[in-house]
Amino acid sequence: MSDTTEKTPRRAFLIKSLVGAAGAAGAAAMPLSAAAQAAAPAMPAATTPAAAPAAAAGAAAGYEWLRPGEQAFVEALVNHLCPADKLSPGGVDMGLNIFFDRSLAGAWGQGDRLYLQGPFAKGTPSQGYQLGMTPAALFRAGTEGFTEYVFSTEGKGFDVLPAEARETLLKDLQAGKIALPNGVPSQPYFAQLLQMFYEGMFADPIYGGNRDKMAWKMIGYPGVNTTNKLNIVKFRNKPYRPQPMGIADLS
Repeated sequence: MSDTTEKTPRRAFLIKSLVGAAGAAGAAAMPLSAAAQAAAPAMPAATTPAAAPAAAAGAAAGYEWLRPGEQAFVEALVNHLCPADKLSPGGVDMGLNIFFDRSLAGAWGQGDRLYLQGPFAKGTPSQGYQLGMTPAALFRAGTEGFTEYVFSTEGKGFDVLPAEARETLLKDLQAGKIALPNGVPSQPYFAQLLQMFYEGMFADPIYGGNRDKMAWKMIGYPGVNTTNKLNIVKFRNKPYRPQPMGIADLS
């Protein structure tokens, strides 16, 4: 998709499809030399991310787990899925890259409290995620394979490709049309990337994303508000633009 013609439709899609996610959440491509270092042991994964809280509210948002090549890939990914324009900031400005980092570095990403013994048989679509890898292991191996694929087909990294090429690659990844060179299945890998993006948009800012409650303000979500049911009646059929509150505001 082109930057000039698709930013508004993509944003409209996000707003319409993720309003429900807000309530539930209240969560350069890698150079070949770096990709060669990115393999991780295969372990089982959970199905629902729960990011590790940021070290402290307002603390500098530095990376803890992502490697430099992975950082560039994630930044390009979240900026593509949430491009900046006059209506709203881009994904990096909203801290979505930091949400990725904290999630993968934390208990969810590292497979805490997961059954790790197997066997891991191929499941049906209704059974959900069935791979024997932690979320962090899936991300690292999937990103390594995707990086190698992009370099082999495009001759450059995902982060420096035009928007149209990025869009095509992501759609092919989602549809399972890309066979990643290291054998990681492309559809579960893409599904995890997209789920983390959704959660980073609308999780409480204490988890690293949704910086300054930007996404909550965009959709009118009040955040941690125990009296919001009163506002549903008070503002019925009227504009409602609350100043949302997060966990840090009440602690």
